[in-house]
Amino acid sequence: MTSAGRLGRWSLAGQLLVLQVTIVGLLVAGGAWLVYLDVADRTEEATRDEVVSVALTIADSPFVLDAVGSADPSAVLQPFTERVRRDTGVDFITIMDPDGRRHTHPNPDRIGERFLGHTAEALAGRTFTETYTGTLGPSVRAVAPVFDGSADVVALVSVGITLDAIAGQVRDRLVPLVIVALVVLAAGMAGTYLVNRRLAKRTHGLGPAELSRRIEYHEQILHTVREGLLLLDQDGRLTLCNDGARELLDLTGEVEGRTLAELRLPPAIVASLGRVTRDEIQLTESRVLVVNSAPVHPHGRVVTLRDHTDLQALTGELDSVRGFAESLRSQAHEAANRLHTVVSLVELGRTAEAVEFATAELALAQQLTDRVVGAVSEPVLAALLLGKAAEANERGVELVITPETEIDDAVLGGDQTTARDVVTILGNLIDNAVDAALDGSAAPRVLVTARSEAGELVLRVADTGAGLAAESVPEAFHRGWSTKGEPGRGLGLALVRQAVQRRHGSIDVGAGPDGGAVFTVRLRTVRLQETHS
Repeated sequence: MTSAGRLGRWSLAGQLLVLQVTIVGLLVAGGAWLVYLDVADRTEEATRDEVVSVALTIADSPFVLDAVGSADPSAVLQPFTERVRRDTGVDFITIMDPDGRRHTHPNPDRIGERFLGHTAEALAGRTFTETYTGTLGPSVRAVAPVFDGSADVVALVSVGITLDAIAGQVRDRLVPLVIVALVVLAAGMAGTYLVNRRLAKRTHGLGPAELSRRIEYHEQILHTVREGLLLLDQDGRLTLCNDGARELLDLTGEVEGRTLAELRLPPAIVASLGRVTRDEIQLTESRVLVVNSAPVHPHGRVVTLRDHTDLQALTGELDSVRGFAESLRSQAHEAANRLHTVVSLVELGRTAEAVEFATAELALAQQLTDRVVGAVSEPVLAALLLGKAAEANERGVELVITPETEIDDAVLGGDQTTARDVVTILGNLIDNAVDAALDGSAAPRVLVTARSEAGELVLRVADTGAGLAAESVPEAFHRGWSTKGEPGRGLGLALVRQAVQRRHGSIDVGAGPDGGAVFTVRLRTVRLQETHS
């Protein structure tokens, strides 16, 4: 396997560690090299300044001027220059005549020989510096003229420091630099290691390829699941919203970073998303949602949404079928009791009374069925009314189908969606009316009217209960509102309002002649919509 292949199997944190250590090392090495060059340059510049200063000081000394004019300049100047050389730390001090003959030299054997180097500028009266290889090797030197009283050049002074000595000074200065560079490198590597260790925890030691795959899977899952998923931070701001949540909550535009209140969701939905909930039913303008919300420490909160609209409608239809079945069961039970009574009367020899009793009971039992089937030929509504009538009768409430009721089987046009909404509306209104009648009347009764009127399906449910105050009407259609104050109630009228809005209908609440509430719903029928289309 190649080195690139082995590196590819490393975790993302490991690869970043290698990269960052390399970068830090190169930066420290480059910085140290630049500092070294600067130190070397500054050292050489300081050396030139030093040799010029020493050369000018000696050249301006009256002692030197007197000595070069004596019979034996070397005998006087050699001890003097050696003393100055030791005191100043330079490598050589050479005093010579204008022809370049040395009067002094660190090596006495070189006295009297010619000076190795340039002297033209000094003979012209100017002090200069140069790098030249002399008897002591390469050196940085300064040559200064010695003037007499007439401003004539009578001698030259050369002061120099060898390049080896300069290199030694640079090395001495380089040691602290190397120490600082190593400390900086160690600190940088330590910081890099700590950062990458934290990164490794965050990425769970995964490599770039694995991270890329997981992100792709994450995005695909978020965009393909039908369920809604929301992530909220600790401040209640939305950090993630998948396509399912956008559809279920009817969200458009940019939503990440906004609070739930800024999204203009129903207050009940906002309250539900902000607390711990489990399979809680909530309503939007057009949907029934199952909400689950749980904290995820320390990030915030995760919320899942499931569409319960179709299931809720099917539940309403199932309730109707169940009610119809209960009606049949109740009728079968009552028929058994009546049959026992008839048999007993026959056994007692009271045949006429047995016939009269059986005939009267059959008429009463069939009366409601004939009334419903005769007035409502739409099978869904007929089954719903029969089931609710039996259920109300068992609870001691008289359910009356008013004479105005008349619905044919073409009103719903075979539209299953409309049928479900009608079942939801009428079923919940009857359930609420039965509860209200039981709570507020000695002779509880519910009156149901269903008819076609001016291209509309009119559903009216009245009860003999205590009625509904006008100020309570707006709140009555909100999720959770209930006159009983029991948890888990307050869903029926909210479902009614949602279904009415979905069918672009209207709902009115008034007071009946007996003091109870009257709910009137108007829906455009399928036949009217087809006529206008």
